[in-house]
Amino acid sequence: MASSHRIDPDARPYAPEGIATKPEVGFEGFAALDLRIGRVTAVDPFPEARQPAWKLTVDFGPVLGELRTSAKITSYAAEELLGRTVVGAVNLGAKRIAGFTSQFLVLGGLEPDGTVRLLAPDADLAPGSVVG
Repeated sequence: MASSHRIDPDARPYAPEGIATKPEVGFEGFAALDLRIGRVTAVDPFPEARQPAWKLTVDFGPVLGELRTSAKITSYAAEELLGRTVVGAVNLGAKRIAGFTSQFLVLGGLEPDGTVRLLAPDADLAPGSVVG
């Protein structure tokens, strides 16, 4: 399912040369994040969202179980996402988006035009594995 959302081909809001660095947070700031490996178990449309998005259900293993998130990653077809390994920040707190509770943030790198490219490990790690 392709997105009908069009991005201005000349817009490059995330071009690396135009993004300033953020202030240092120290190791403690990084260590406060709980980053985990998860496996996508369900992908559902999210027509209520203001911008094109999917509702993802991700298995984060025996301790965390399944968590749900809204993700603006419609450059991926549902079939490409189902079963895929992803990296999630699981301790940022829940956020309500168009009546849906998003429980974690799926991580990705940004193309210059804002298209998200999901982060994933280069080996098959078990759901719930810690990212460090």
